[in-house]
Amino acid sequence: MNDKKTPVEAGRTEVSKPRADAAAVEAFVRQARALATVGKSSGRMILALDATMSRQPTWDLACEIQAEMFDAVGKAGALNVQLVYYRGYGECAASRFVADTQALKKLMTRIDCRGGRTQIGKVLSHALKENVRGKVNALVFIGDAMEENVDELAQRAGELGIKGVPVFVFQEGSDPAATTALREIARLSKGAWFRFDRKSGDTLARLLGSVAVFAAGGLPALEARGRPEDRQMIEHLSRRP
Repeated sequence: MNDKKTPVEAGRTEVSKPRADAAAVEAFVRQARALATVGKSSGRMILALDATMSRQPTWDLACEIQAEMFDAVGKAGALNVQLVYYRGYGECAASRFVADTQALKKLMTRIDCRGGRTQIGKVLSHALKENVRGKVNALVFIGDAMEENVDELAQRAGELGIKGVPVFVFQEGSDPAATTALREIARLSKGAWFRFDRKSGDTLARLLGSVAVFAAGGLPALEARGRPEDRQMIEHLSRRP
């Protein structure tokens, strides 16, 4: 990953000289509580997509339905999403974290798909590094192929599971090698695996919404919303070892 594309810290303030009056102390306490509340309710999710040439139709679909993630969160809290993609000859990049659907769509529409091999290992390694900078509540991966060493991917997926970063895999098509590897990534990371096709955009949108709710508020948020897709997600997560 290119460090130049990692998000900058937000919300930092300069430290001013302390004042002894009670009003200043009270103001500081109010501000600290407000900041704590914002931090507690804000989830961080990485949306990773295969942007190789075969993926253009699904990339266009993802551009259209990504708003469902933000809309679904609602009372569960705020959601910050980072876009990660790979394409071409070794190109794998990450955006900044964004907190609204228009910003994410703007990022996605700038990218076109190009031929190349899969780079799932880079995506998983990036998620591990990003989690060190700040808690990542979920990693979503959408792809249709796997052309890498399965054991190496399994190692990184297991590390994500230990760190509490579940991978939610949405596999397009039924390539056997991809199915075996992607299901194992989901299992080892304590996430979930789903299959979809280009005709099931509505299903994909609803499930992405459930992942977003989980990223923002965890299982309690899914249980509280209680939609069919949320119950389906809870069922998958309850199978985690």
